[in-house]
Amino acid sequence: MGLRHMTDLDVFPALDQRVLDARPAAGLPEPLGHPPRFLLLYGSLRDRSYSRLVVEECARLLTLFGAEPRIFDPSELPLPDQVKGDDHPAVRELRALSMWSEGHVWCSPERHGAISAVMKAQIDHLPLNSGGMRPTQGRTLAVMQVSGGSQSFNAVNTLRLLGRWMRMVTIPNQSSVAKAFQEFDPAGRMKPSSYYDRIVDVMEELVRFTVLLRPYTEQLTERYSERRAALAKADAAATDLSSIATAQQRVTVS
Repeated sequence: MGLRHMTDLDVFPALDQRVLDARPAAGLPEPLGHPPRFLLLYGSLRDRSYSRLVVEECARLLTLFGAEPRIFDPSELPLPDQVKGDDHPAVRELRALSMWSEGHVWCSPERHGAISAVMKAQIDHLPLNSGGMRPTQGRTLAVMQVSGGSQSFNAVNTLRLLGRWMRMVTIPNQSSVAKAFQEFDPAGRMKPSSYYDRIVDVMEELVRFTVLLRPYTEQLTERYSERRAALAKADAAATDLSSIATAQQRVTVS
C-alpha cells in the first residue's frame, strides 16, 4: 500500500542518449551529500492512467539523474474529512512521504477545465502545518498535465496556484501532453516526441533547482510573522507560569 513499484528503470526507448546530461546538477554545491528526494503524485485511478504513466517516465528519469523518486499510489486514500482526524494509514503515509521529500512532481489529467478530484484530494491531505512540521513548505515542485484533446494549460495553472498556496517553489518549466492516448505504446512507455523531450527538460530543471535550494530551505522560508507568533506564545506561557507562582505564594502566606 502507498508506494507504486516500477519496472524497466533503466530502459529509455524515447531518450536520445547522445545529448543526455546524466548529472544535470553537476557543479552545483551539494553539502547535504544524499541524492535529491522526490515525491511524485498522479491524478487518475484508471488501469491505463496517462497521468500515472507520465509520472513513471519522470521517476525513471529522476533515477537516471541520480535522484531518489517515490510514487504515491492514491487508490486507498479516503476523501478529505471522510475519516475522523484523518486517522488513516494512507493519509499518514502520504504525509510522511512529503516530509521525507525535498521536491514534488504533480501530474493531473484535465477534467472539466481543472484538475481531477483524485489529484486535489491528495493535495488537500497535505496540511500547511502538522504538529509544528510543514510537509510542503520550501520544497520544489514541477507541474504537469495530460489531456484527451488539444493542448491545454488549465490544470498546470491550477497546480501552480496550489503550489504557491502550499508554500512551495514551483520551477518555471512545465509539461502539458495533448491527446495523451496517442503518446504511449501498448506497454505504457512514452513514444519519442516533443512532449517527451519537454518532460526530460522539466526533470533536469527540477533536479537543478532542488539541489540548489535544499541546503537553504530553512533560511528561505523563515518568516517574521511566525517569529512574532512564537514569541507571543512564549510570552503567554511565561505569564501563565507567573500567575501560578503568584497564586501559590498567596496560598502559602495565608
